[in-house]
Amino acid sequence: MTELLYQTDSYLKTFEAVVTAVDSQENGVVLDRTAFYPGGGGQPADLGTLIVAGVGYPVVRIRKAGDDVVHIVEGPLPPVGATVTGQLDWERRYRLMRTHTAMHILCGVVWRDYGASVTGGNMEPLKGRMDFEFEHLQKDLVQEIERKINAEVAAARPVRTAILPREEAFRIPDLIRTRINLLPEGITRVRVVEIVGLDLQADGGTHVASTAEVGPIRITDYTSKGGINKRLYVALEPEG
Repeated sequence: MTELLYQTDSYLKTFEAVVTAVDSQENGVVLDRTAFYPGGGGQPADLGTLIVAGVGYPVVRIRKAGDDVVHIVEGPLPPVGATVTGQLDWERRYRLMRTHTAMHILCGVVWRDYGASVTGGNMEPLKGRMDFEFEHLQKDLVQEIERKINAEVAAARPVRTAILPREEAFRIPDLIRTRINLLPEGITRVRVVEIVGLDLQADGGTHVASTAEVGPIRITDYTSKGGINKRLYVALEPEG
């Protein structure tokens, strides 16, 4: 079982771990703990390097395998029991943290002010898209939403995370913002992310500590995906 360090500290850039298993078929390494996010919820997996005895192994892909996280690397596999230093591609990770928090700001504003549920979303560093159940979406409304989300950035709202028992988490009103509850029944503990005073929802990804770190958010485009499904595209500046 891999301890997921990123769940409690998104700012961890390096960490020490031990190799608990290897997979020669996909050149994968399982660690007892990791700060690498394996992807999910629209957020891509992290990239970086594992260093063993002074030798760097680029991490080119990561995936969950039950309770383990498999780090697919380039080069010969380190032995089981080896001590590893993990180093994240921090510039990429931090941009994803800012982007993911921007998506939560957008989701929070749209839910609070328009009552629209999320029907889908995806992101990459500094840009993303999110789909909502809007019947109509015109330019004036898009501009209004952009003003509101940037007001939340300027408010420098704290962003907090917690891991709660499933029953306690599901007593939170509107915990699940997607149209369909995507949390499997077998999950007994739920990680929640709160933008204080704006948004509180179940989420497993990584985020910045304040909305101020996100920087200006631009809605670059919008389109109809059929019926009441409308898509908003957002972009951030390279530096917040």
